[in-house]
Amino acid sequence: MQNVNLAIVMGNLTRDPELRYTPNGQPVTSFGVATNRSWKDANGDKKDEVEFHEVVVWGKLAELCSQYLTKGRKVHVMGRLQTRSWEGQDGAKRQKTEIVAQDIAFVDSRRDGGDFPTEEQPKETAKKSDTAKSKKEDKEEEEINIDDIPF
Repeated sequence: MQNVNLAIVMGNLTRDPELRYTPNGQPVTSFGVATNRSWKDANGDKKDEVEFHEVVVWGKLAELCSQYLTKGRKVHVMGRLQTRSWEGQDGAKRQKTEIVAQDIAFVDSRRDGGDFPTEEQPKETAKKSDTAKSKKEDKEEEEINIDDIPF
């Protein structure tokens, strides 16, 4: 039987996406997604629980997420789980498990008060760090036709 590593979450962004570029120019974006669930305990009291997920997106999809997603937006993320390990500045070993996204659907629609661009209005971009902005400005930007976005 084949192994499976698949994570699917649908929730709200906990922060604006952070777009960076690797030294060889590959775009990578990271953001957090919160999911929640509700249930009743043995006494019939309603309980709520929130889970926080770290998401990493590579390539053209990373640039699209950085451009169109902002804190609070609802997204559907499908990808694989990956755990990274490193040694912190204090010498302690650290680990982080992330969802490496392969597919992201922007769940909010324009009619929900979203900020997806229309043909009549200019594109709005998520806040980016100064470093990411300067690196992006160094690259040629190509126009994105909203009809060409597959989700």
